[in-house]
Order: sequence, then structure tokens, then C-alpha cells
Amino acid sequence: QVQLVESGGGLVQAGGSLRLSCAASGRTFSSYIMGWFRQAPGKEREFVATISWKGGRQLYADSVKGRFTISRDNAKNTVYLQMNSLKPEDTAVYYCAASEATALVVGKGNYRYWGQGTQVTVSS
Repeated sequence: QVQLVESGGGLVQAGGSLRLSCAASGRTFSSYIMGWFRQAPGKEREFVATISWKGGRQLYADSVKGRFTISRDNAKNTVYLQMNSLKPEDTAVYYCAASEATALVVGKGNYRYWGQGTQVTVSS
């Protein structure tokens, strides 16, 4: 089992940057595929990015490709989401999640463990 705690959200102007962090408990962090999702008011939770066990492979939603970067530090049991060139439509609660899948997965049903979320608000 793994517990996840996100941090780093906040209010930023359009064009600005934020870095989200997700700290995981447990000694098997490196065995999980990690992902970031987001949920805007009135919308479904959607995939943002995912990263492989050692960090060598990543997948991104088309809406964030080229602007967001997911990374992980297994020594620190932490996964990050660097968000640049933020847009008002990026406003959402951002969640990190852990999957026991054996390959990168984008469906939220594939992720077993979830953090509590951190709010990101981008003003125009």
C-alpha cells in the first residue's frame, strides 16, 4: 500500500509556472507507475501525464504536451509535475496516483492509490 500527498498548487497568472510534488510513503515506490490527473469543476477527472518505474518513459495528454514535464526521484519517493506556460484552462484540482500496472496506462481506473489533490488556479 502507498499513501500519496500532493503539494505545490496555488494561484498563478497565465503564462506562469508551477511545480507540483507528490510524496509517497512506503518502501516500494519505485515499483509503481505514477501518474498525474486533474479535475476541473463540473468535469470528469482526466489524465495529464504518467511515468515509468525508473522515469525513462513518459506519456502526456495532448493538451499539456510540450508545456508539462513529469519526473520522479525514487530516492526521495517523490513524483513531480513541472507546469510551464500555464493557461486558464489548466485550472483544476491536480491529483497524483499510483498504478500497479506493468506498462504506462492513462485510464484512471488503472490507478489504485490516489492523493487528496492540490488546487491549481490560473488567472487570465
